Amino acid sequence: MITRRKLIQSVPAGLVAASLPLPVWSATTMSLGSMQINVLSDGNLVLPGSTNVDNLHAGELSAIMQKYDISSEQRTPDCNVTLIRDGERVILIDVGSGPEFMASAGRLQDALAAIDVDPYDVTHVVFTHAHPDHLWGLLDDFEDPAFPNATYMIGKSEWDYWIDPETVNTIGEARTTFAVGARRRLALIEENITFFNDGEEILPGIAARATFGHTPGHMAFHIAHGSNNLMVLGDCVGNHHVAFERPEWRAGSDQDGDLGAATRVALLDQLASEHMSIIGYHMPYPGIGRAEKRGDSFIFVAEE
Repeated sequence: MITRRKLIQSVPAGLVAASLPLPVWSATTMSLGSMQINVLSDGNLVLPGSTNVDNLHAGELSAIMQKYDISSEQRTPDCNVTLIRDGERVILIDVGSGPEFMASAGRLQDALAAIDVDPYDVTHVVFTHAHPDHLWGLLDDFEDPAFPNATYMIGKSEWDYWIDPETVNTIGEARTTFAVGARRRLALIEENITFFNDGEEILPGIAARATFGHTPGHMAFHIAHGSNNLMVLGDCVGNHHVAFERPEWRAGSDQDGDLGAATRVALLDQLASEHMSIIGYHMPYPGIGRAEKRGDSFIFVAEE
């Protein structure tokens, strides 16, 4: 039985006023066998209010956004980083934005400090994919490794795509900075990187699940202990509204819209049928919940 309790804290008021305009939610915890799992906030993104989908769906899209009280002017999705402590292993799934992407994000170091986890104690950093809000926290304010003692792990297909010098020429103008930033950062850890493929147990109790589409090699992670199961989604299901209500729609945030949609439909169907708990990177903090099927669509049900 998965249990969880909220440990909602914030950094000192003076620090918030000086450098962190939004409060830092420090942690939510759950247990899964011997694993203690924390969800840490890296802050949030600030994006245009409109969601880029096919114009044929504009009317229904507007209704969905109103239903979920999503502003037509601006969206501010949360960024939820998963921390797993299991014996001597201290594992981060993704590392947030770091200091160079968005002023509203890059709060992971403060969240770690709030639960007394030293970055030097992190033994493994595992990436779902190499977009800025998941990868750029690899470096600190001084361009040094933020987790200097960690072994880094990434899907082989994802690595091959971002390390390829031609990616910057093929990814499209809107994502050029993504390609430049990813290649630069990944090159810095090339001598300390471990690759994995779909279905492999990358660490005890943690298996990689190919969820391609959002990026060419995107991975989710299936965490299991006995009959208890949890899926850390990354961005293969990128929000709690349109992605659930209409998973078959192409999403503008996906690099391959058709593959991303097919991945979402199949994954949500599995998650709902198996009543599996999930952690969604961009679901409302802390992103813990489950998918329930409602007719031809799904809803995200947050776990209390």
